[in-house]
Amino acid sequence: MKAGTIISVALTLLAATAPAQWDIQDSHTTASLRGIDSVGNGVAWASGTNGTVLRTEDGGYVWQLCAIPPEAEKLDFRGIQAFDANTAIVMSSGKGDLSRLYKTTDGCQTWKLVFTNPDKDGFWDAIRFDSKPIKPDNYGPHDRCFGVLLGDPVDGRFPHFLSFDCGNHWERQIRQSPDAQIGEGVFAASNSSLQVESMGSRTFVTGGPSGPRILYLGIGPEGCLSGPPDPQKVMPGSPAFRFVSGHWNVDKLPLASSSNTSGAFSIASGSGQTVVVGGNFEHPNNGAAWYVTPSYPFGFKLAQTPPHGYRSAVAYDAQQKLWITVGPNGTDISTDDGRNWRSLKPSPTDPPDADKNWNALSLPFVVGPNGRIGKLRPINLNDHPPKKE
Repeated sequence: MKAGTIISVALTLLAATAPAQWDIQDSHTTASLRGIDSVGNGVAWASGTNGTVLRTEDGGYVWQLCAIPPEAEKLDFRGIQAFDANTAIVMSSGKGDLSRLYKTTDGCQTWKLVFTNPDKDGFWDAIRFDSKPIKPDNYGPHDRCFGVLLGDPVDGRFPHFLSFDCGNHWERQIRQSPDAQIGEGVFAASNSSLQVESMGSRTFVTGGPSGPRILYLGIGPEGCLSGPPDPQKVMPGSPAFRFVSGHWNVDKLPLASSSNTSGAFSIASGSGQTVVVGGNFEHPNNGAAWYVTPSYPFGFKLAQTPPHGYRSAVAYDAQQKLWITVGPNGTDISTDDGRNWRSLKPSPTDPPDADKNWNALSLPFVVGPNGRIGKLRPINLNDHPPKKE
């Protein structure tokens, strides 16, 4: 989206830092990378400008430059979702028919155009697949086969397209989103503005001059307001919540000042918590983060100590039990579920910019402009405890 200034939140910053933990890898490209999806077992896919798609099968030791999809030499692939080492869907972002989906099933040797934006004024921002399908036997061999495609407002509503067959076919969601605010949009910065928890629930975050919002769609059994809550729709550690079929919840995210280039850019969940990050991409030193209170999806609060700049992506590292967020001017971590953040800085053996110039995360990988790819090393928090005020 098109988005402006943000007044830095007057919060006390923690002075402590820890060494940056990114091992820089050779991508063999100078494309600006914004799409990254780590499948596991050393398999990951990345995407970017000029129709660029990359793939690794050995944990990033070698990144393969894939064949460019048909007529995609000038497309900007802002998002990619992979199913395994051979199968992936890549999303381009652009006005109208410059927003497209291509799919490969042979390890990116060939690609098939599977969907083109039907809205001439549309612009796609994010594509995500459910990691826990309700009935996996119905969807073939893949683990992630219910997909959601999200775009900037068309006729005042955020378009959603759905796939029930691993992205081979797509259909427009009939039940429309709430009205968009003036100038509101979704940021196609890292393919992480949208989160698909299941077929029955999804969440996305926005920005713009009217202020950032989080919009949540929960679909439960008809008449469930008068009946018992569906436990599958309740986040661990949060109170019971009842959903109506096709019901949207909207929550404004607190922010001191908003503009066209500011707002919420990325949302992620982990360990029963949800964290949102953002800021103002025109002013990279102005960052913001929100953490959810037990009354999710309402009650997000600003971080007490925000990240040290605009952040475009956030993820939870389950192995190290910490949150990590990245942006153009640095990397930050939180060990208290997003309430306080501290920056990572390069160690003496790292390149001096190893902590910065990043766009998107899919742990253990991070990607950025000029073909930058990094891989996360373990972070020794014991050697760098946060300082107490």
